[in-house]
Amino acid sequence: MTQYSLPDLGWSAYFRAQVSPDDAARAVRITSVARDRLFVSGPDGNLTLLPPPKTSTAAFAVGDWGIMTADQQRLERVLERQTTLSRRAAGTSAETQLIAANVDTLGIVTSCNADFNQARLERYLALASGAGCLPLVILTKADLCENAREYVRQAERLSPLVTALALNAQAPDDVARLAPWCRNGQTLALVGSSGVGKSTISNGLTQAHLATQGIREDDAKGRHTTTARGLFRTVHGGWLIDTPGMRALRLAGTADGIDAVFDDIAQLARNCRFSDCQHDSEPGCAVQEAIAQGTLSPDRLVRWNKLLREDAHNSAALHEARAKDKAFGKMVRSVMQEKRRRNR
Repeated sequence: MTQYSLPDLGWSAYFRAQVSPDDAARAVRITSVARDRLFVSGPDGNLTLLPPPKTSTAAFAVGDWGIMTADQQRLERVLERQTTLSRRAAGTSAETQLIAANVDTLGIVTSCNADFNQARLERYLALASGAGCLPLVILTKADLCENAREYVRQAERLSPLVTALALNAQAPDDVARLAPWCRNGQTLALVGSSGVGKSTISNGLTQAHLATQGIREDDAKGRHTTTARGLFRTVHGGWLIDTPGMRALRLAGTADGIDAVFDDIAQLARNCRFSDCQHDSEPGCAVQEAIAQGTLSPDRLVRWNKLLREDAHNSAALHEARAKDKAFGKMVRSVMQEKRRRNR
């Protein structure tokens, strides 16, 4: 049976400060989330736990730390997360979907071909910054590109927060360059489109063998996609979370992260004549002046405004949905109380 100490699993002073010594003895980390149960790892090995009573497993994320009951049958509570990766759920649902928790570095995987997309990268960078994770852009298929360094430069120009590297995911020595971000209990999460090489990187870092398929020549995308999230031990002593390919990443509650990624525009906006400047046609707009001088791309301003509008819309929708749920719950409780009163 595989057993890891709490520090091996990523336990730090942040989590230790939240518990008593007795609770720390029952601390576990969630490695996978199923429909009705949680898979965890701790000093006692790998265990399967039920969630707390009246709590759905949707409330938990891979990477969460929690305290289990003394009989090791159920998770008693989850600890406050150091970082939280989430998005607005796909479709028309006004819900937040957890992606992963307590991630140190978000590895944003794209490739040196048609998959490279600045707008998508900025979206993932805003997610990382809003969550408090270090962003790492991993450019795959470098061996199939004539000038991989140009893709690295494009990625690094998107934000001063970015570290980018190009590699061949099929080459063990190249994948080993990711070791600094997944050793000594550190957690690296991989996100990106399907077929860009996330599973191949995961194989190299964990020595696992996830099924992967070739690349379609017509669109430079792979056929394989990870279908479930899991926390896996890397050969470098840290942890890896490989997420399913995301067709849509809808941001919510990440306005600060967006401003951090677009810090050049945010800094310019502070010098506009009017505090409520829309950076369109107002006089004294420092942003438009930068565009006129050629120091700021107008497309970058468009992408910044688009992300801010989307984030505001999704955040408002989530807030409204929660308010409706709270009001409905209050009404149900009131009706039940009235029924009990009448039946006395």
